[in-house]
Amino acid sequence: MSLKTTYGPGKFALSFELFPPKTADGETALFAHLVQLVKFGPAFVTCTYGAGGSTRAKTLEIVEQVKRRFQVPVASHLTCVGSTVGQLRDFLNEAASRGVDHIVALRGDPPKSETEFVAPEGGLRYANELVTLIRREFPQFGVAVAGYPEKHVEASSLEADLRNLKRKVDAGADVVVTQLFYDNADFFRFRDRCAQVGIGVPIVPGILPVTNLSQVQRITSICGARLPDDFVSALQAHDNPVGQFQAGVEHAILQVRELVQQGVPGIHFYVLNKSQATSWVLAAVDLPREEERRARSEELGAKS
Repeated sequence: MSLKTTYGPGKFALSFELFPPKTADGETALFAHLVQLVKFGPAFVTCTYGAGGSTRAKTLEIVEQVKRRFQVPVASHLTCVGSTVGQLRDFLNEAASRGVDHIVALRGDPPKSETEFVAPEGGLRYANELVTLIRREFPQFGVAVAGYPEKHVEASSLEADLRNLKRKVDAGADVVVTQLFYDNADFFRFRDRCAQVGIGVPIVPGILPVTNLSQVQRITSICGARLPDDFVSALQAHDNPVGQFQAGVEHAILQVRELVQQGVPGIHFYVLNKSQATSWVLAAVDLPREEERRARSEELGAKS
């Protein structure tokens, strides 16, 4: 199924993002968690890889296993970091041979030892160039790209960031999946700005349920996402892991409920290879069935 069909009229697409486990025990745990997650009927499952493409082979192995075990479409991340065009082409050929359905096309972060991204000799500098390569030579893949409700940390302004996103969409991206955020107002403003500059593909919110405060503070410090003060206070009110987990899940439930009510085309969960937090959120939220989604889309369209 193509991504355009996945996010077609009246559709609501749930997706999960994994990362390659580092140990055999981690891999066993990952697939045990997936048994619980696939019960919610994801439209596809994605897998990222380590810095500089260090786990690309493992990424393809994981998504191939996911598709074989659970008969669900799969997507692999791909970045421009450290690769020539020839190496990117080789990866895409292997992904196709392994049955990968979609590619999440990213520029990628610079290696930890470097302060800024530098395109390798014979490589690509921007994600829109990677999208162009995929569209030109591998049209069978669906293509997702990243969007940043609160601006990419390297972008000079919100306007510059939107121009970069539009280049990726104009190059042929099917869908925009956002970076995590914790205030839905940031997402809604981003969605409105996308519409104003002519970005017409689906904008899918990315959600990471918080399981502890220190973890999310570390993640948001890297990606530039904002933690609302009241949410931080709710997490700080608990000095134990169970309490922080429950506070994080409750916040995610409220986020997802409002997003669904406002007609988002899907939700993308960053599950961090665990299932409990995401499962609790999904169990508490009524996701729209196809006919409900279509009716809601028509209602929102009439109001706009």
